[in-house]
Amino acid sequence: MSEVERRIINRLQLGVPLTPDPYGDLALELGLWVRELLDALSSLLDRGILSRFGPMFQAERLGGALTLAALAVPEADFERVAEVVNAFPEVAHNYRREHHYNMWFVIACDRPGRVASVIEAITEATGLEVINLPKEEEFHVHLHLPV
Repeated sequence: MSEVERRIINRLQLGVPLTPDPYGDLALELGLWVRELLDALSSLLDRGILSRFGPMFQAERLGGALTLAALAVPEADFERVAEVVNAFPEVAHNYRREHHYNMWFVIACDRPGRVASVIEAITEATGLEVINLPKEEEFHVHLHLPV
C-alpha cells in the first residue's frame, strides 16, 4: 500500500465532509488532485484492501432492522460457508473470530420482519444453526484504526 493510500484511509476514517464537493474538499485537504483520490479509492476497492466504501445508515431509522449473527463453522468448511453467507445481499459484512462461534456477520434488512427469514434462509443454505444476537442498546464509539 502506498503512502498516499495510507493517508486516504486514515483520513476517511474520520468521515467525509458533508459539502457540495466532498471529494474535491478531501483531495484539497490531502494535497491531491480529485482524479488521484478517486483512482486511489477505486484501486483500494479493486485490490480488496477496502471491502466497501459508502455511507453507514441507521437501518432502524429508515424503517429497517439489523442484527449481529454468528455461526459455528467446521474449519474445513469455513471458506465454502463464508461464500454462501456473503452471497446474501442482506449480509453487510462478515468476519472470522477465534471462538466456538467463529463466523460473525451483520444482517441488515429493509423491514424488521425480514431478519428472521434471512436467518432461516442462511440456516437452510449452510446447514448450520445461526445464532441471532440483536442489539439491546446502541453505543456510538469512535473507532479509528491507523494504517
